[in-house]
Amino acid sequence: MNTRPSRLPFWVRRTHKWLSLVVGIQAVLWVLGGLYMVVVPLTKVHGDHLASGERAPLTASAARLDPDVLAARHPGMTGFTYKMLGGREVVEVRQGKQATLLDAASGAPLGRLDRAQVEALARAAYTGEGRIRAIEWLDRTPHEAGSRPAPLWAVHFDDAVATTLYYSPVSGELLTRRSALWRWFDFAWMLHIMDYEEREDINNGLLQASSLLAFVLSASGAWLLVLWLRRRFRR
Repeated sequence: MNTRPSRLPFWVRRTHKWLSLVVGIQAVLWVLGGLYMVVVPLTKVHGDHLASGERAPLTASAARLDPDVLAARHPGMTGFTYKMLGGREVVEVRQGKQATLLDAASGAPLGRLDRAQVEALARAAYTGEGRIRAIEWLDRTPHEAGSRPAPLWAVHFDDAVATTLYYSPVSGELLTRRSALWRWFDFAWMLHIMDYEEREDINNGLLQASSLLAFVLSASGAWLLVLWLRRRFRR
C-alpha cells in the first residue's frame, strides 16, 4: 500500500503563490478603480454642473422661412429646428447625418462657427469660476470626445478640474463636457476592463483570462484554507 503523502497541496500552494503575484496587482487595480467609480457621482463625472446645455428660448418671429420653402431648397431634408444662436434666430436643416445652419429669415447659409462665436457660446454656457485658457480647432476627434464627428471646437478653461467644452462648428451644439474627474474615471475604467485601446470592450480576451485566473486563485486559496483548518482541528 502506498503511504507517500499526496503532493497535491504542494502544487496547489505553489500555484496559488504564483497566481497571487500575477493576478494580485490587477486585483488591486480592480478594487481601486471600482472604488473611484463608486465614490465619485456620475453627474460630476459627466460634468453636467460645469456648463448649461439649455438653448435660449425662441422669440416670437414672423420672418421665418416656410417649411415648404426649406424642403424645396434642400432636397432630401429629413428635419429642421429653429433655435437661437448667439442672439440670432437660425434654422438647422438636417439631411441624414449632415446638418446645415441657415439664417431663419433669409435662408442664407451661415457657414461654420468661427472662434469668436464659439468663445461667446462657451462663456454663456460655462457655470464654473475659471477663465478660458485656450480655444482649439480639431480636425480629429480626441478620445475623450467619443464618437462625435470632426471637426469640432474645444474650449479649455483654467479651473481646478481642467474643464473642456466641445462644440460642433456646424450646429453650435455643445457636444460634451470633459474634466479631470471624467479623465480619471476613464483611466480607472480602462484598468478595470483591461481594454487599453478603445476602452469599450468588456468581453476582451485579456479580461476573460484574468478573471479566470482570479477565480483559480480564489478557489485554490479557499481549498488551502479548508485543508489548514482540518489539520488544525485534528490536533
